[in-house]
Amino acid sequence: ETFNFHPSIMAGIQALGYITPTPIQLKAIPPIMQGRDLLGIAQTGTGKTAAFVLPILQHLLQGPRGYVRALIISPTRELTEQTCEAISDLGKETRLQSIAIYGGLSMNPQIQRLRGGIELVAACPGRLLDHLWRGTVNLSHLEVLVIDEADRMFDMGFLPDIRNILKCLLNPRQTLLFSATMPSGIRCLVKEFLHDPV
Repeated sequence: ETFNFHPSIMAGIQALGYITPTPIQLKAIPPIMQGRDLLGIAQTGTGKTAAFVLPILQHLLQGPRGYVRALIISPTRELTEQTCEAISDLGKETRLQSIAIYGGLSMNPQIQRLRGGIELVAACPGRLLDHLWRGTVNLSHLEVLVIDEADRMFDMGFLPDIRNILKCLLNPRQTLLFSATMPSGIRCLVKEFLHDPV
């Protein structure tokens, strides 16, 4: 309640039985809601996903529908699905549309859904690049980018893919990077792509 979320978002929070924010949520939500870039360091299982999903939902309730306005990049299919689930659960009453995009499945159903007007995309880097190269995802309306589990992406060799994705994003945007640790490769990424982050 202290975050002043929209009633439709509060409904999702209450349905999940959340009462007290975790430390990362307490520290991250206010600056994200102010539109600041953010670097969040917290272990897996500390409520990081809700820390970025809630303020993103709040932001997307204002503005146009039917365009990809928020993108969350995660290293694994499981994480991408979990993020999409959190968006669906927390944003159930908002009517914002989301999709999980990862490899190992046919691209066609993903392309059909993307054409139908999606506001939030949770994606693995490789499959997202496939869509970008084919022109089947349009990121020209992107307002918020989240790089989640950045250290795991670094360990899995995804840094070149992340750089290629970031080169495709031409508009100014809010960038949020979450990681459990801070290897030097992630530090470089922060310096390159985050603007005066909290």
